[in-house]
Amino acid sequence: MEQTKKIIIYQVFPRWFDNRNSKPVKNGSIKENGVGKFSAFTAKALNEIKTLGITHVWYTGVIEHATKTDYTLQNIARDHSAVVKGNAGSPYAIKDYYDVDPDLAEHPVKRMKEFESLVKRTHTAGLKMLIDFVPNHVARQYHSDVHPQFVEDLGQKDDHLQAFAPNNNFYYIPGQPLSLPFGALQEDFLYSEFPAKATGNDRFDAFPDRNDWYETVKLNYGVDYVQGGTKHFDPIPDTWVKMYEILQFWAEKGVDGFRCDMAEMVPVEFWHWVIPKIKHEFDGIIFIAEVYNPAQYRNYIQTGHFDYLYDKVGLYDTLRNVMCAREPASAITGCWQAVNDIQHQMLNFLENHDEQRIASEFFAGNPLPGIPGLLVSALMNTNPVMIYSGQELGEPGMDEEGFSGRDGRTTIFDYWSLETLRNWIDGGTYKGSKLKPEQHKLREMYSKILIIAQKEPAVVRGDFFDLMYANQHNPAFNTQKVFAFLRKYKEEVLLVVANFDGNEQTLQIRIPDEAFAYFKLKDNKAASVIDLLTGAKNLGTLTSAYPYEVKVAGYAGTIVKFDYSDKR
Repeated sequence: MEQTKKIIIYQVFPRWFDNRNSKPVKNGSIKENGVGKFSAFTAKALNEIKTLGITHVWYTGVIEHATKTDYTLQNIARDHSAVVKGNAGSPYAIKDYYDVDPDLAEHPVKRMKEFESLVKRTHTAGLKMLIDFVPNHVARQYHSDVHPQFVEDLGQKDDHLQAFAPNNNFYYIPGQPLSLPFGALQEDFLYSEFPAKATGNDRFDAFPDRNDWYETVKLNYGVDYVQGGTKHFDPIPDTWVKMYEILQFWAEKGVDGFRCDMAEMVPVEFWHWVIPKIKHEFDGIIFIAEVYNPAQYRNYIQTGHFDYLYDKVGLYDTLRNVMCAREPASAITGCWQAVNDIQHQMLNFLENHDEQRIASEFFAGNPLPGIPGLLVSALMNTNPVMIYSGQELGEPGMDEEGFSGRDGRTTIFDYWSLETLRNWIDGGTYKGSKLKPEQHKLREMYSKILIIAQKEPAVVRGDFFDLMYANQHNPAFNTQKVFAFLRKYKEEVLLVVANFDGNEQTLQIRIPDEAFAYFKLKDNKAASVIDLLTGAKNLGTLTSAYPYEVKVAGYAGTIVKFDYSDKR
């Protein structure tokens, strides 16, 4: 079936989305700093998100994870502070795969019903819902207190005397207690784990350090890493079955897709087994893999059956360097060439919870370079694009929240509140009365670009032609600061120009004969022309005989649409 709409993902942390505390304190507790709720995603809030051009919302940190907040009154065992990062805890240290974070519920005892209501509101708004699936590791004190009766808990039947056994859910270091890199106390006792379990980032000893994922334990998918990585996949390992049941559980709740954390740390054979099973049972569900090794991309698509993969080490890293003037704009060409056969399955982004904010002092120090970056990542191919909540407002991520520190990222470990979002949400009115004019303008530009990406047939379904090689020696074109390309579908052609320079550029863009041949387009044919960003209309043409002249503002771009459907 031909694609009719481009996937545009809005990643958001419910924990801080509508936290209205204007004076959060460093290392503050939930009582001091407050926390966002599922209920904040009202019909109005979701509609406002949708107006950006969004099709999918990735709610990050939904599943119950380890935390320093005490929920023993809700019959949730307390976590030891030594194995929790920050007061809120990492959303990637899952404590119960069958439950949601009680922080996010107005009434923690009704947290699952509140989550189910969020699923319904998201769908009613015409949006799809994505959540995290964290398959590689869990919290050190993992324990499900609400799992279905027929499901055994992780590790429940493990042989603790074996470093590795095919049907163990965890890896063990027999005879050795866990030694943490610090002696953190919770009340009056040290954290104890005997025998020690392997740490989530493939640390197969009892001595993780501060830079390890010490708060997590590695799950065993039948690979004996101690014996050189030998695989024991027949019969199907117990962990595979348990993970399949977890995916079923959330899909039955109405979740439309999973962003799979550190998917390449889990054997591709598991994905080959589980994804087709889930897709057979739940029509239209999608799987997105966090994969950083380009050598494994095709393996996780072709063998692992993933729909989409992160394009981090290719397009993201290159765009960041271009936006920061460390690489020429012409370097972008190499990104699509490296994944040309699978580019339609790469997820493009400029921000997410792992990366620094564009406006931070550690990145561009200014949100405006994100506009040409968005033009490229959103319009270059048919693949999905993602933005991170607050990106469209120029969120700088320069708060010193606590565990995270002042690092240009928005914390995933602490209770916090973002001024940019508070000012936009404006007490639930979404009037943004406290936003600066430039923040309103930035959000408006994001919305224009994303709606074009979502709806224009040439972007959603069309072909791509890179114009950089044809302008490499063009004195009237700046390959250091400008990237230009064409998109075409049927009788429509888009010329997209992204200016990564802060100064206005007047450019003469050469359109080579090869572009007309590739698109089967008649040279110098008259067309109706519209600038999709300004609405300005005219008549014009593209020809290899003369360059096409455009004027592009600093940190901006142009999207010129040529409609040849009117026969002339």
